[in-house]
Amino acid sequence: MKFSYLYYHIISSSEREMVVISLIYFLIGLLACTVGAMAGLGGGIIIKPLLDALGHYDLSTIGVLSAATVFSMATVSLIKLRNSDLNVDRLNSFLIAIGSILGGFIGKGLFNYFVINMGSSKIVGIVQSSLLSILLIIIFIFMKHNNHIKTYHIKNRLVILSVGLVLGLLSAFLGIGGGPLNVAALVFIFSMNTKDASVNSIFIIFFSQLSSLLLVAGSTGFDDYNLSMLWVMVAGGIIGGIVGSNFVSKLSNRIIERTFNVTLLNIILLNFYNIIMQIG
Repeated sequence: MKFSYLYYHIISSSEREMVVISLIYFLIGLLACTVGAMAGLGGGIIIKPLLDALGHYDLSTIGVLSAATVFSMATVSLIKLRNSDLNVDRLNSFLIAIGSILGGFIGKGLFNYFVINMGSSKIVGIVQSSLLSILLIIIFIFMKHNNHIKTYHIKNRLVILSVGLVLGLLSAFLGIGGGPLNVAALVFIFSMNTKDASVNSIFIIFFSQLSSLLLVAGSTGFDDYNLSMLWVMVAGGIIGGIVGSNFVSKLSNRIIERTFNVTLLNIILLNFYNIIMQIG
């Protein structure tokens, strides 16, 4: 009788812990994708450092969880926004998306090369967090002062494809989905306001995350990854996409820009924390 009583309480405690963990991952997907859909950040830029901080999964698994969650967000966001009056530059955004897909293959190859050759995901994690922090600081300064910086209206398709290639390479290597890089690039090369750039960023992210998932499916498959939290995060991503796309339709460009900058600043601080913890 005592053994049965103890066994019941051990299982009960384990189940309660699993519920709490599932709730945390659902909220990460929900928060990241709500802000991601609203400010064009995508969500991966938030998901990756948060999952790094939790420390439950390796870098490769985090990449798959992030890609699937962000892809679900991008899908529902585009469905919600298809009848809105927001400006989606489909041709140029599609060219960037194609470049991002090509760059994504290169970036993923570089990531796998460094993981295999360095033999330590910890070192790669420190490199990722450090590079990401530098990039985000540059983007934060640019977005904060973009009204005083000369922007362009690039029309050369080769240049646009090349920009997408660089964005895809960096995003895939850093495992972030490309959101803030996309927004900054769209503002800089097409002189978009932050609100329009955020919507076009989601359009680009849809294709880049789809290609990332197809690459995993066609190469290693998903069996080697611990995806126990996948559907919990995807559920959060779907709801976040619906909520975030409603916000972006109703809020002013100024509020979207402020949301983008505040979120970016918090992500920079979180990355600094991750670097310190990984080094320590």
